[in-house]
Amino acid sequence: MSNIYRDVTLNQVSEQDIGKTIRVAGWVENIRDHGGVSFIDLRDMYAVMQIVIRDGKLLEGIRKEQAITVEGLIEKRDEETYNPKIPTGTIELDAKEVTVLGEVYSQLPFEVMTSKSVVHEDVRLKYRYLDLRNQKVKDNIIFRSKVIAYLREKMTEMGFLELQTPILCASSPEGARDYLVPSRVFNGNFFALPQSPQLYKQLTMLAGFDRYMQIAKCFRDEDLRADRQPEFTQIDFEMSFVSEDDVMNIAEGLVKHLYKQFLGIDIKLPLQRMSYDEAMRRFGSDKPDLRFGMEITDISDVLTKTDFRVFKDAIEKAGCVCAIVAKGLSDKMSRKDIDKFSNFVKDYGAKGLAFTKINNDGSVLSSYEKFLKDDEISAIRSKVSANANDVIFIVASEKTDIVLTSLGALRCELATRFDLIDKSKPCLLWINEFPLFEYNEDEDRFVAKHHPFTSPREQDINMIESDPGNVKARAYDLVLNGNEVGGGSVRINNPQMQKKMLKALGFSDEEAEERFGFLINAFKYGAPIHAGMAFGLDRLMMLLLDCDNIRDVIAFPKVASSAELMTEAPGVVDQKQLDELGLELISTEKK
Repeated sequence: MSNIYRDVTLNQVSEQDIGKTIRVAGWVENIRDHGGVSFIDLRDMYAVMQIVIRDGKLLEGIRKEQAITVEGLIEKRDEETYNPKIPTGTIELDAKEVTVLGEVYSQLPFEVMTSKSVVHEDVRLKYRYLDLRNQKVKDNIIFRSKVIAYLREKMTEMGFLELQTPILCASSPEGARDYLVPSRVFNGNFFALPQSPQLYKQLTMLAGFDRYMQIAKCFRDEDLRADRQPEFTQIDFEMSFVSEDDVMNIAEGLVKHLYKQFLGIDIKLPLQRMSYDEAMRRFGSDKPDLRFGMEITDISDVLTKTDFRVFKDAIEKAGCVCAIVAKGLSDKMSRKDIDKFSNFVKDYGAKGLAFTKINNDGSVLSSYEKFLKDDEISAIRSKVSANANDVIFIVASEKTDIVLTSLGALRCELATRFDLIDKSKPCLLWINEFPLFEYNEDEDRFVAKHHPFTSPREQDINMIESDPGNVKARAYDLVLNGNEVGGGSVRINNPQMQKKMLKALGFSDEEAEERFGFLINAFKYGAPIHAGMAFGLDRLMMLLLDCDNIRDVIAFPKVASSAELMTEAPGVVDQKQLDELGLELISTEKK
């Protein structure tokens, strides 16, 4: 790759080049003065090399993070100065000429090589182009690129065609809020940025392409968390003439290849499968982390005759009373800690948290046992297998989902707080048999659990109108260490079923035709059975690299407010642009 600025990259230089005069280029990572002889640590994308400066004039005007080119002689380093931490640690370049290619005109906002550990994230993201020079940050992005290339290669080998679907598309009436793009040509009309390529990839199956894949950019205007971004990347694929088993087998194989190729870990296949109902019943989550225990136990059956009003009301109103046991944590958990956990579950709808703290000496601190009979206390402890130094946590509610989700969240909080998670190997499993619908109390209607194009189980079709809450979907999610990293389903492929699904979601015939007439019509012309899924690439990278934040694996991420700090997007536009689009800005400030 020889050019006027460099003959080779730094990773290409080795002891075989000793005695050669070469030209290299990169950034000044560090400058060290050893009295008469100075040293530059030169960094390019690939490696770091020590540059020896014997002529002080060559250092004039040289500053950290300047882009420079250096010509000199490759020499063997003295053995006592070897640096085993870098590939070039046994050689150095004796500089004869140093030229500044990119000047540093202002004081650096932070030290690049320490930015990851000591600089506030907002500052790092404002100067992201500098932050990305940090080797740890850069390595994440390089890893991501290699994973994408590897997956593309593997999927091509399996017969998948990489097709590009539109970015400007129609707005979807279900799911998260769309990002809307006003049309200049059709004033008052809007495109939407895709939340996923869902409909287009289904239509590629109808077109006869058989196997589709795409590294797809997707957009959702939703509240952000540490594992979410408003724009994100999916590894998206769809297949014709397949069942859910076929799709899941493909996905499992890809994950197995990834772990072996990049982490040297063997994943045993097939992966465990667990129904949605079982996951919620045992772990209070549809993405359970199985790297630790603390399963939920329903204790309602031993309290059917209790006089304790909190428990009694929950059971009589068709709810439940459930418990988890924090084994061996009584001596590590103060009353103050327990009070914090009580407040914690309230965020999940629970009215409170009952507890029994069994100390090593047999003494007990409890919020509820004084209201129970001795046989009820014994029955609870027996049911949950509680012993000395254990803490029992109980939630009761007339709404079973509140009991399960609050205890499921508490379970994970306790595991994190007290370091109960076995991180020695990944835990992967499938969650299937999801509900097709879930009830939205705010909207007072059923909505699609996944999306309106998911096929119901054949045996449940007759219940769509009469008992939608008990209809199961042919859907499946891949869970990694308590995080959903992929999901998919068998799709609806006939017009009657699609109309029935949309009607159950509250669409009139006219609305269904207006929104999805093109899809319903397409199903009239020999639509194949088809299914697919998508991996959340960003989240998958975060977990593979053991990062705490999804922003660590995205080159130019957004912050929690959806803003991009470096370019200060989103920004205002001038009146001329608004006029062309037929838009008028209206203040939303409360008066």
